[in-house]
Amino acid sequence: MPNLFQNLRGLIDRGRRAGRRSGQFLLLGSASVDLLKQSGETLAGRISYLEMYPIDGLEVPPTELETLWLRGGFPDSFLAANDRVSLRWRQDFIRTYLERDIPQLGPRIPAETLRRFWMMLAHHQSGLLNAAELARSLGVDGKTVASYLDLLVDLLLVRRLEPWHANVGKRLVKSPKVYVRDSGLTHALLGLGPTEQLLGHPIAGASWEAFAVETMIASAPAGTSANFYRTAAGAEIDLLLTPPAGRPWAIEIKRSLSPKVEKGFYQACVDLQPERRIVIYPGQESLPLKNDVTAMPLPMAATLIGQA
Repeated sequence: MPNLFQNLRGLIDRGRRAGRRSGQFLLLGSASVDLLKQSGETLAGRISYLEMYPIDGLEVPPTELETLWLRGGFPDSFLAANDRVSLRWRQDFIRTYLERDIPQLGPRIPAETLRRFWMMLAHHQSGLLNAAELARSLGVDGKTVASYLDLLVDLLLVRRLEPWHANVGKRLVKSPKVYVRDSGLTHALLGLGPTEQLLGHPIAGASWEAFAVETMIASAPAGTSANFYRTAAGAEIDLLLTPPAGRPWAIEIKRSLSPKVEKGFYQACVDLQPERRIVIYPGQESLPLKNDVTAMPLPMAATLIGQA
């Protein structure tokens, strides 16, 4: 229906004149990038967008958090009868999305090429973007890699976490960090099945970081900006969340039950003077660390940022 938004515009304006200011139409489901652009141009001032995140760490009991991390937040994957069925669902989802859904949205990219690119991002989960290295591996140029990444970001499959930019008198890293947003898709792209297999894989720590990042961003108040902080000298913070009109929260993410915070995190906190200093770890209790840093479970941290 190529004229959908033009028709909606007339109907919305007619409803406005009759006193119905909002809530006339609800459009659900995935949409092509071109269609979203058309909606912005045609329904400016008449439309509001709501991103529906997958199930996050605040929407399951603490005892189900590990399962959510392993299987991801797509309901059919998380609620599957067992890990094997869940993995099969995610593998089928990836194949269908690459071979059928994305071509219907417009881009004509070979499915196998996009799969390889997506897998490379999963292998580099939570790492700095190195477009030149990805381009060499795929046998394409840097502009092509940028277009592939833009597509996956626009489709809400990948997050590009931008570095913090401020005049702090330090030489800051300028490359963004890149995540496959759903942890279950990350594990499916890497062929990881049960929890034991995931925990024995080198990607476990980076995958846990990405899972925590997504939960924290989903839980933060509307208008919160998300960044990371890293200087050339080694000062680093995994996630900086800055609520509207507030100071940033410094969040470090550790997979260990005995989290140890590196010197770089403390140095970064000296640079930025954040409102809160939190280490997210997979334990069950809140633990005080030195220099006003508190280690806490992911649901507790997500609840706190939601109240900021």
